[in-house]
Amino acid sequence: MLPVVRDELHGSAAATPWIVSGYLLAAGSLMPVAGRLGDLHGRRRMMTLGTVLFGVAAVLCALAPSLPLLVVARVLQGAGGALLMPAGLALLTHAWPPGHGQRATGRALGLAGLATVCGPFIGGVLARSVSWRAVFWLTVPLALAAALCARRAPESRDPEARQRFDTAGAAAATGALVCLVRWLEHPAAWGWAMGAAALGALFVRAERRSPAPLVDLALFRNRPYVALTAGGAFANSATVALLYVVPWVLQRNHGWSVRDAGVAFLAPAVALAVGGPAAGRVRPAAAVPVMAGCLALSAVALGWAAYGTGAPALLMASTGAAGALGVAGGLALTGTQAVVRRERAGEASGVTKAALTATAGIWLAVTGAGTGGGAGPALALPAAACLATAAGLALTLLAPVVPRVRGRLRRRAGRGGGVHRND
Repeated sequence: MLPVVRDELHGSAAATPWIVSGYLLAAGSLMPVAGRLGDLHGRRRMMTLGTVLFGVAAVLCALAPSLPLLVVARVLQGAGGALLMPAGLALLTHAWPPGHGQRATGRALGLAGLATVCGPFIGGVLARSVSWRAVFWLTVPLALAAALCARRAPESRDPEARQRFDTAGAAAATGALVCLVRWLEHPAAWGWAMGAAALGALFVRAERRSPAPLVDLALFRNRPYVALTAGGAFANSATVALLYVVPWVLQRNHGWSVRDAGVAFLAPAVALAVGGPAAGRVRPAAAVPVMAGCLALSAVALGWAAYGTGAPALLMASTGAAGALGVAGGLALTGTQAVVRRERAGEASGVTKAALTATAGIWLAVTGAGTGGGAGPALALPAAACLATAAGLALTLLAPVVPRVRGRLRRRAGRGGGVHRND
């Protein structure tokens, strides 16, 4: 789709990627702020506002007469996405009694996963057969329907929250995430990395001093939450790699048409979509072990896809990887909501969604997928990252067990020594 847009609007090759990057930058950097705004002022209100802004920005995208104006409209659309996504997740959590929201959220994530996979294919077909503007017009009625559905949901917010907004924390968090995303897009530009580190330190300092912090730092002492968010970030980066690399390899290396590659990729798409409902059925206590197992399975499948021979092997491996990554990605959202206070669900979902969005471009920045000769270089690194993350999660699970085992061994040794002295 991007080449079609560039040709029609006569844009430069350097500015064209900002159609995607501008959206991701705005969405990823604003999600923590948006999640906390939902807790303070109402999640239904924020989701409605976000869907309206998303739809209005889609109209502006469809009417954009030039590439710079299209990029501006995409940034606005990213801001709308930042408002609606954390609020929507928290709203689903509160719309159901405790213990029942996970399945509803899992089903919603399954639909979202299917849309994520099919979206680029449908967009490419529309861009080539009708117009790239039709892609944006198509999202307008969907945004309107989402806004109407949001209006029917019961309002929820954090009843204990102080009605003060942490402006300093919001500015530092947004700036740090902007610098981080820019650095991930250009790893050689270390200035962005230094900016992200400096602003991150300012954010921590501001949160420690604020009477009503944007993000309660105790959230990062919640071990299951941190483990699921970190695992989900790596799963998301591997999923993005899979979505872009496999269709490209089918076309470039195996000579398939765009239509044939899109139809063949329906099997991994369905597997990815099923992962959301499956994640919704996992008990909160089992979320981290299941996440570790899914990441390990996806690493094996991605390795097979990277170095297997033939299109059938690539599709089989991709389907297995998509299923495992779908469950892992779903657990990053359903699992984290289950292990935090419901009152601060928006804050938690905002931080998690920001982490997932910020890692969406890692595979492109590090591997340069789409420019090489095969799937190996583009999928090997996500496979290794998934395997390393699975090992890290396994160590996290073992960490609380080791002191207990040591204590038991010491008690047994003490009893044994006492018996020997009595003899």
